[in-house]
Amino acid sequence: MVQEPEERVPLVDDEGNITGNTLRSEVHNGSRLLHPVVHMHILNNNSQLLLQKRPRSKFIQPGKWDTAVGGHISFGESPAEALKKEAFEEMGLKSFAARFLRLYKWESDVEAELVYMFATFDFHQYHIHTDEIEEARFWSINEIESGMGKDLFTPNFEHEFSILKNLDVFSTSPVI
Repeated sequence: MVQEPEERVPLVDDEGNITGNTLRSEVHNGSRLLHPVVHMHILNNNSQLLLQKRPRSKFIQPGKWDTAVGGHISFGESPAEALKKEAFEEMGLKSFAARFLRLYKWESDVEAELVYMFATFDFHQYHIHTDEIEEARFWSINEIESGMGKDLFTPNFEHEFSILKNLDVFSTSPVI
């Protein structure tokens, strides 16, 4: 069996300008090299948010609930291409319309990410399409708010949930 080469990811500045590239393993080893990722929040017509549960085998934030779609932008790939790839790989979404919400920098003890944050109401059906997700389900705003700060969600998701609320995404029309 031939092992595929490790994915290369771009290194970027705070505005997303590419400054170099490195192996994916290098950006999660505490180096805090800034690299771009995509996140997409999936909302249904009842203003519920689809979340994925990270497997307990994950190195970062195992067993916690997180944004429905998230993943690295590969070197040479645009954010739109990465979003389409990740939405299919994780949730089996083939066609959807996503709205770009915000670009922000997220830092933790082990990584630094420049997050391209999107949202969509426009999806037909999802199904977990990878073993990188333990389960997925829709959560009401009240369920999420009652779980905040209790180590149920990833810190990054909790941050993004506050952004979603400030942008008033939950009260917007499903035509997004």
